[in-house]
Amino acid sequence: MAEPPEGFERRWRQRFENWGHKHGSDAAIAGWSESGLAARLANFERLWSPGDRPGRWLDAGCGAGTYVRALAARGADVVGADYSLPSLRRAGERLGAEALLAASDVRALPFAAESFDGALCFGVMQALADPLPALRELCRVVRPGGQVWVDALNRYSAPHFAAGAWRRLRGQPAHMRYDSPWQLAEWLRQAGATAVQVHWLPLVPSSWRRLRACVSHPAMEAVFDGLPPLAAAASHAFVVRGYRAPASFSST
Repeated sequence: MAEPPEGFERRWRQRFENWGHKHGSDAAIAGWSESGLAARLANFERLWSPGDRPGRWLDAGCGAGTYVRALAARGADVVGADYSLPSLRRAGERLGAEALLAASDVRALPFAAESFDGALCFGVMQALADPLPALRELCRVVRPGGQVWVDALNRYSAPHFAAGAWRRLRGQPAHMRYDSPWQLAEWLRQAGATAVQVHWLPLVPSSWRRLRACVSHPAMEAVFDGLPPLAAAASHAFVVRGYRAPASFSST
């Protein structure tokens, strides 16, 4: 029997709050390994090209502030938001007294429409029963032409596919959400984005240095773009990036 959405989301909120209380590292507070968070951050920094004036950005689901600091280091004016108060306290400790932080759920952001030049939402989709309300909010608060970045765990990753099949065989509910890259990209379009792209994130154990160097090489992204089934099988996660469409734009 499938678990009710409210139960699934409640368990995830409790996890994030517990991790914020218990742990000191950014990775542990977010629920990642140190190497996993480092790979995700490096992937974003490689892809993100905001220009000389990044403007005002929102990190929705900021956790301990990893991406807030990365955006600020590149010249952006950043606001961090998270529904976990313990995580926000950790972010405040790292960012200092001048940090702009908001306690809020990504599905009900306390910001006016078109308040930001860009928004990112990383490490959140796996904890939501339905991503679409969050995607609509992210697009709402970004100005036309602004960027929206979202990551998710890849449903078609070989290990994820096998683990999900095993849980279903045992009659266990999903312990986190796994998404189709193409479905999430379509939902982002429905939410109000255009020019949506998928970027793959293969993760390799930190001890396999040569293989890590291979999969992180820019040429590998071209290979993955040309062979989506290979990319889907090899990638632990993915990022979708889109641009807030003009007000007159309609996805239908």
